[in-house]
Amino acid sequence: MIHLGIGRDEPALTADERRWRREVRSAWLRLVVFAILIVNVLLGEHGGSLFVHANVVVGYGLATVLALAFALARRGPVWLIAAFTAVDALAVVALFHEHLFAAGDAFGHALTTTNLAIAFVLLNHVALRLRPLLVLLYAGIVVVGWLSLLVAKSAASRWQEAESLKVLEADSALAAAFAFAAFVAFLLIRDHDSLLRSALRSERRRLGLSRFFSPDVVGELERGRVALDLQRRVASVMFVDLRSFTRFAEAASAGDLAELLVEYRTHVTQAVFDWGGTVDKFIGDGVMAVFGQPRPKNDDAERAIRCALHLSKLLVTWKARRLKEGRPALDASIGLHLGPVIGGVLEGGHHDEFTVFGDAVNVSERLERLAKNLDAALVVSAESLAKAPAIVREMPWIWKEGVRLEGRGTTINIAYLRRVSFEETVPSEGVTG
Repeated sequence: MIHLGIGRDEPALTADERRWRREVRSAWLRLVVFAILIVNVLLGEHGGSLFVHANVVVGYGLATVLALAFALARRGPVWLIAAFTAVDALAVVALFHEHLFAAGDAFGHALTTTNLAIAFVLLNHVALRLRPLLVLLYAGIVVVGWLSLLVAKSAASRWQEAESLKVLEADSALAAAFAFAAFVAFLLIRDHDSLLRSALRSERRRLGLSRFFSPDVVGELERGRVALDLQRRVASVMFVDLRSFTRFAEAASAGDLAELLVEYRTHVTQAVFDWGGTVDKFIGDGVMAVFGQPRPKNDDAERAIRCALHLSKLLVTWKARRLKEGRPALDASIGLHLGPVIGGVLEGGHHDEFTVFGDAVNVSERLERLAKNLDAALVVSAESLAKAPAIVREMPWIWKEGVRLEGRGTTINIAYLRRVSFEETVPSEGVTG
């Protein structure tokens, strides 16, 4: 993946925040150019007019102080950037032709190597703002001012025609080289800007996907190995919910409510990801997860049950720890069912959502509700356990046949585990991928 120097927080920054980050860097770099101009004055490296050179240094110094003040305060109109760029370009034009402002008609072209170098240093400085139009503005003012002043002085003075032609040819060649360098910088910045936008879109998409998918699935999605189109397949659906949450939410402070939910969701999400599942959605205190979407595997059902067992134990331990620390805590219940679903990304105008729906979703939700009535930590359908016979022998399951769920005409066979079952050690096999 191409990062292009993007910080970890870059996708979260607004365009304005990125702008001021660049402006702070640019303002400090102006001090370097200012120091070069001062050294030129001290060493006598100017083009024949110390007065003009000194005025350029003072003007550029004032612009530098203003730019640094605005950048550090992170305030200022958008056009200010273009204004400072124009000031830089006019300063370069003045340095190029400071001798033209001297009195008299005598011509002595004195474009120094140092002044030409300053023009290229400031070109790099403008380019570091990563704004291609600013490069065009700077280069346009420099080239036009450079040649137009030379032509105007040539026409107004009594230069010999051969001498004028010679100077114009030499400066035109230098101006062409400068313009070419500026054009290359413009193309590079434009390409960089395009790649940066693409990288930011990719990073934001990755961050969005990471809320729902485990890291390995996100990687495969980015490489195009997993499709997110709506597809019909068999998957295991798990619902996790906190008991008595509504009553707790009505009495708890906003801080206590947020702190509990963040811890709870973090535990559930991490467990689902560890066992290769996908978080479909958060609904208040409810979490819906799916195993087998968007990437099906042969052991989806077994991993889903292992995850549910691990999570049941984890949430019991979590509650006990919070109570010991004197913090509010709630029991959790889980429902799990295996069946046909339709899953993928569903487009909805400005908001695209990964979702899973179907009868298996409804059944798993009702099994989670049933867990509350049975005072169970986990309720699993017989269809799920049939895919993992080894797990049936590991735990003290309580079986019920012919269970009628709310809103369903047919019955279902289930098995459940009482909460007390998880006060002892749950088998801790390694996580399978």
